[in-house]
Amino acid sequence: MNSSATPEWIVQTEHLSRSFGEFVAVRDVSLQIRKGEIFGVLGPNGAGKSTTIRMLCGILDPTSGGGKVVGYDIAKQSELIKQNIGYMTQRFSLYEDLSVEENLRFYAGIYGVPRARRRARVEQVLERAELGGRRKQLAGTLSGGWKQRVALASSTIHEPPLLFLDEPTAGVDPVSRRDFWQQIYKLSTEGTTVLVTTHYMDEAERCHRLAFIFRGELLDTGTPEQIVERRALSVAELEVDNAKVAAGVLRADKRVEEVAHYGHMLRVATRGGENAVALAHELLGAHALVVRSIREARANVEDAFVSMVREDQKRQAEGVPS
Repeated sequence: MNSSATPEWIVQTEHLSRSFGEFVAVRDVSLQIRKGEIFGVLGPNGAGKSTTIRMLCGILDPTSGGGKVVGYDIAKQSELIKQNIGYMTQRFSLYEDLSVEENLRFYAGIYGVPRARRRARVEQVLERAELGGRRKQLAGTLSGGWKQRVALASSTIHEPPLLFLDEPTAGVDPVSRRDFWQQIYKLSTEGTTVLVTTHYMDEAERCHRLAFIFRGELLDTGTPEQIVERRALSVAELEVDNAKVAAGVLRADKRVEEVAHYGHMLRVATRGGENAVALAHELLGAHALVVRSIREARANVEDAFVSMVREDQKRQAEGVPS
């Protein structure tokens, strides 16, 4: 592990930006990530998450701004950063004609694990990832979830202090996703800092802290609880006879932040001190729409993110600077 990193922060950036010609992919992103935490970078596809990660990994040079990753300068010491991190994407390359164990040995060599330590290290990651029973199986015959485990084991074989996971669970079934997150927690408890990008909002709830990125800009940073609390949302869940008509009535009122369908139920969010339950009763009652059931619900990270995106979109439509 690199000893030049600051005592608390393993990633520090200031006003990090990246342009491709006239297109600004990332604009003015400042981040601080603590050692040992699971830090989520969230946003829809095309939001700038992957570009941000590639700058932090030393793969892309920033157009402006700067920072340090594992104690090294992003702009000047990119090769040293690459040597001290792990990096995994959903398209992490496994050699399908090699066994699980052979893949791990190969990546141990690529990442420079000392030969004297290589065998013991392969055994450690096989045990941690619960891959011992599949060690002789060809990687190409594994299911998506098991390939994901091997990819994670391969990207951490050299015990990096910082691991980047760029949308690693895209296209993976829910059970495999849950198992994968258990592996992430194991790494975190062992002292590895994990930075994960995702557009799955349920995964946000699993992170220690989050950064929300939209249109290349940082909208908010904090724990899931802090981010939800700052939006000050009131949420109601209700069942009505005609959900389509009811949703239209609710969306037509400016006091309603968001309306979403969940099967036969509507989920309604409000801000600015408006109580979602009372407002839904008021609006639907005025249109003689019968509310079969209604209850107050807990606002979650997805509610907060949608609220921030809607607010940003409204500012853009009105020509107000972010």
